[in-house]
Amino acid sequence: MFYRRLMGALLSLALFSCGSPPVREMPLSVPDARPESSTAIPRPSGGGGVANEIRSLVERGDPASLMRALERIKSLDLGRGDFGRIMNAVAVTLMGKLYPDVQARLPPGTIGPPDPPRTHPYTRILREAAAGIYTTPPKNSQDYLELVLPFLAYLDDPQESALPDLKRAAKLNPQGVLAPYFTGLIYERLRQGGAAAESFGLAFSISPEFYPAALGLARYLNFTGEIQEEIDLLSTLVVQYPDIMAIKRQLALAYYNKRDWARAEPAIAEVLRGDIGPEVRRDGPFILMQAHLLVEQGRFTQALSPLDTYSFINPNNRLYLFLRARVQAEGYRNRDGALNYLHSILQASPDDEEALVYTAQLLMESTRSEDIAECREILQRLLATGESSLPVITLAVEDAVYRQAWGEAQPYLDQLLARRRSPGDLLFAYTVEQGLGRRDAALAYAQELYETDPSNEEGLAAYISALIDTGRRGEAAALLETRLTTLSERGPQGGIMKSRYYYLRSRLRQGEEAVMTDLRSSLFEDPRNLDALIALFEIYHRRKDERRAVYYLKQALALAPDNVQLKRYEAEYEQVN
Repeated sequence: MFYRRLMGALLSLALFSCGSPPVREMPLSVPDARPESSTAIPRPSGGGGVANEIRSLVERGDPASLMRALERIKSLDLGRGDFGRIMNAVAVTLMGKLYPDVQARLPPGTIGPPDPPRTHPYTRILREAAAGIYTTPPKNSQDYLELVLPFLAYLDDPQESALPDLKRAAKLNPQGVLAPYFTGLIYERLRQGGAAAESFGLAFSISPEFYPAALGLARYLNFTGEIQEEIDLLSTLVVQYPDIMAIKRQLALAYYNKRDWARAEPAIAEVLRGDIGPEVRRDGPFILMQAHLLVEQGRFTQALSPLDTYSFINPNNRLYLFLRARVQAEGYRNRDGALNYLHSILQASPDDEEALVYTAQLLMESTRSEDIAECREILQRLLATGESSLPVITLAVEDAVYRQAWGEAQPYLDQLLARRRSPGDLLFAYTVEQGLGRRDAALAYAQELYETDPSNEEGLAAYISALIDTGRRGEAAALLETRLTTLSERGPQGGIMKSRYYYLRSRLRQGEEAVMTDLRSSLFEDPRNLDALIALFEIYHRRKDERRAVYYLKQALALAPDNVQLKRYEAEYEQVN
């Protein structure tokens, strides 16, 4: 709660600030401005002199201060002396390391190449930091930059060993943003979120222009699961700093983590826009995020382009392989192709639960007995691990429903309804109650599902079926006619559901020919509609039309080889022949 109040106050500060507090210009003092030979530059003590002014700006460390320092060095022609050269080098290095987005948008020639004096202590620090070497400051150092600049070596991999130097620096100059920000990076690496947020908050309070600290606070909110608060903070920052890609990247990531696909899609597209060459590799995670959100929305063909791009970056990435599997299974009905990708995941991580559950679901749809056996083996393995997760319990219900083992499904279903009660769970509940012959209970679940989301086609079909089962035929007929008309207007995308609705309408018909007309319409829309195949088989079976009965029985068995009723019919025909 403390940190939420802290960040609220800091956010208000950012909203009502137009930038850093103005730096008061010091009177010029030419001798101090261009020390030609001295390398021991004193820390600013608040006195006059352009050297102290420039040094104070560099030590403050936010973008506006660094740009002001560079401007002063250039306008006063200080770049030929050691002081101007080293301050220029420090400012340019900090701009490039901390604010690459700002630097990239500056007019050409605004920042010249760094040309530090070879023998200056800062030159050695910058050179070694570029090589990943931390230059340990002297124990008695009273130089703020000498204490903070070595951390540039650790910028991509913060090390706790730098904390004592950064704490000394913070005491020397409480108005500098670098020491608290670098400290926050260390605590973030140590997963000490509260301490990291406090350090980032301190840096942001010193300068509301110092957006890297605000990004650190946003990462803290992400770490604590407060994704909406993170989005609120970043949305404010992106308005204040519309050209900073680092903010846009983190906002896109926040939308993605919240699974807000509608906002994540344009945000990710903006991050990826115009990236070529090495930038594509850097933005690999965003390419994968783009593919993921397209798959989640069922836009499988569109997902192929980012997936193909990512295949050149890391074809063994676990999420990449899983998305490929989903595209094959859900987009192209290519179960074997999907299983190949899933097996690649499981070879590297045999206990990957999501991959195991998805593999079992695909195997469950197979007509091969060995696939069904493998599915059950995976399920038993998952159930034996202790307290089962919701995906595993869902798989157990799905398996029991597939086998029509209604009593076995009930305890797993009870767990689902107690822990989640999603539309899919309610549909399972309807199916199980219907299988157990408890029609009123089945109707109650179907009605709850329909009222929760009237646009859910599966829920509506279940509700219509339950109405028919409980004798409310008039209500069922009215819903059917309305939905069939609507689906006809929608075109081919309603094919599978139209098949379901034609089958349901066949249950309301009075004459056998009318019933068969609707059943044929059902199979025209979806030749794999099991209910329609079984219904036509039963009609021809009653008519003793063995040839047609066997034709539909074989098709039904191909879809449901374990169906107990169909296997009895199969055995009956085998005895006759």
